[in-house]
Amino acid sequence: MVTTAGSAPTPDTILHLREHGFRVVATDVDPAAPGLYLADRGHLVPPGDSDAFLPRMRALCADEGAVAVVPLVDEELVHVGELAKDGVAILLPRLDFVTTCLDKYVLMRELEDAGIGVPRTWLASEWPSDAAGSVPGGLIAKPRTGRGSRGVVVIDSVRDMVQVVSESGYAADELIVQERITGPEYTVSVVVWRDGVVQAVVPKEVVLKQGVTRYAVTRRHEEVVRTCRAVQTALRADGPFNVQLCLDGEGRPRVFEINPRFSSTASLTAAAGVDEIAGLLRQAVADGPRLADDWREGVAMVRRWTDDFLSESEFTAQGITPAPMGAPALPRRLSAGGQAPAVPVRAR
Repeated sequence: MVTTAGSAPTPDTILHLREHGFRVVATDVDPAAPGLYLADRGHLVPPGDSDAFLPRMRALCADEGAVAVVPLVDEELVHVGELAKDGVAILLPRLDFVTTCLDKYVLMRELEDAGIGVPRTWLASEWPSDAAGSVPGGLIAKPRTGRGSRGVVVIDSVRDMVQVVSESGYAADELIVQERITGPEYTVSVVVWRDGVVQAVVPKEVVLKQGVTRYAVTRRHEEVVRTCRAVQTALRADGPFNVQLCLDGEGRPRVFEINPRFSSTASLTAAAGVDEIAGLLRQAVADGPRLADDWREGVAMVRRWTDDFLSESEFTAQGITPAPMGAPALPRRLSAGGQAPAVPVRAR
């Protein structure tokens, strides 16, 4: 079962797993999520942070005979781990690692205590006003919890800080302030499973990021690899995770975030030679072999829209439709004049 079928990378993940022989059931909160229609089966679920989410997922796993779940959005991670008690393999790190990473302030403290380089970080409620003068790259303010660069603001002055906090909609202790590191950014796949042995580390330099990484290139960087291995040693993820870091002015990695799940660039990791999702699935459910840390440098990812085609019977087989409520499930046939009948358009 693969969640978050509406996320940009997920449809390709679903198709990739099907090509490798897995039967894939997809879930999402939105009936317009493309992955729902490209999986073997698609189901709607409540939001991952709602009380109704876990019972719905538990029932779906039982009904569909799911042996594993690949969760791909932060809101689901803590709750979906409960399914392991039902004998379902959950492709995530251990729970304590997940909860640590989901609180960015706690994560920075733990990494710093372990001697792993991070940007200087404060709660907005504790931020020293004289810090702005000692960080030439400026500051970053962002929620302690959240994803996809939501609520991230670059700050240049004390006055900006006051305004950002007052307009953010968050309490000051729900925001963190970080030194802004302006060197090259990396998003790194760290492939590890329950025995704690790091099987592969694949750094990818981010070329363009807009919520998710859109363009990136695989790069060999020994200090980045060393830092990511140190995270596993210190915090014992014992499951797949994604490190986000920047290089400072001296070329040292500074970790600013960790996603305790597969990265949205897992497809690039696979294209370079380390198929982390399919590989760890085989290890989790079929005693599959370990993956080799053998991958190609200089593989570039260009993320784009694409079209997929299937028969109408496959499209409607899920019993759901992406059409808005009140609209026909499928477009009506063209009129004799060759033009489609008028359909009201709702302004957004």
